Amino acid sequence: MQWMLRTTYGLIAAWFMLSSASAQPAASVAEHFRGKTIKLMIATGTGGAYGGYALVFAQHFGKHVPGEPAITPEYRPGAGGVVAANYLYNVAPKDGTTIAVIAHDLALHSHLGHNPNIQFDFQKFIWLGSSSSFADDAYLLIVRPDAVVKSVEDARRPGGPPLLVAASTGGAGTGDTTTLIREALGFNLKPVTGYRGSSDMFLAIDRNEADGRFTALSVLQATRPGWLKQGAMRVLFQFARATRHPLLADVPTARELAQSDIARALIELAEIPYFIDRPFAAPPGLPADRAKALQDAFVATHQDARYLDEARKLMIDVSPVDAEGVRRAIERIQAAPAAALDHMRKLLANRGSE
Repeated sequence: MQWMLRTTYGLIAAWFMLSSASAQPAASVAEHFRGKTIKLMIATGTGGAYGGYALVFAQHFGKHVPGEPAITPEYRPGAGGVVAANYLYNVAPKDGTTIAVIAHDLALHSHLGHNPNIQFDFQKFIWLGSSSSFADDAYLLIVRPDAVVKSVEDARRPGGPPLLVAASTGGAGTGDTTTLIREALGFNLKPVTGYRGSSDMFLAIDRNEADGRFTALSVLQATRPGWLKQGAMRVLFQFARATRHPLLADVPTARELAQSDIARALIELAEIPYFIDRPFAAPPGLPADRAKALQDAFVATHQDARYLDEARKLMIDVSPVDAEGVRRAIERIQAAPAAALDHMRKLLANRGSE
């Protein structure tokens, strides 16, 4: 009997020790974040879609992080998102108090190695997840109805007038898409660069400085819903989709318009980053327990009924992927056909100033 009691007491003591050890990391993480502020950097200028996602996320994320820290958004635009990504990777404290929503196309640019200003390895960030996988979205080329170019045929006509496309500062993002579409689809596009964000590019169309722009369907629904009405704006094609969006059943996809295998491969390669359309990250070197806490909080935020309700009211596409989903998208880029990667690298490296 005494032997059984000693064994039982020993098992109970061991259980308490294991329970205490397993609870310790969670308690430590909560103590670390309690009373602190997490800076959420936004890699674009004010008024853009990245900011819209980040501002809603910031209102709900903190309550899901152990210790419930405050969340403070901070805009850090520049060079198509490179400024923010460089800072997060090389300068930001590696303690979980700085995170960022990063430009999704940097997943491709980092791998291609054509941009000497990129001072980070995209796959080495600590990924929290992405708020959107573009499952219910589409990237569109919209054109003013009074523009000379009114159709795909007009855009492809040899010697025809160029379509003036508003593009972001530094030529990244929208500028890169313009370059890609000229090459892959044969469109006569001319970027009008220098706009700091989405709002400025919309104003460029309003002021007739540009004939059109590339933008997401969700951005139009949230900020310019009137432009989706019949005749208000033409949509020449939709990008980042294998099939046509149900709301745009009469608008061809970029894949449909590709006229060669290499053109289709370029399109499909460029579309991969849209499956992690709003990626959130922490710097490399973050302790594993804090990384896990932030990743779990990211998932919990995107299941939060209040967050989802607010996102729905703002017409934000919430189709999240977790940290593993982001890593899989990065692996898809790395596994893309060598010919497509090499062609894209040369295309973007030779873009120059336009």
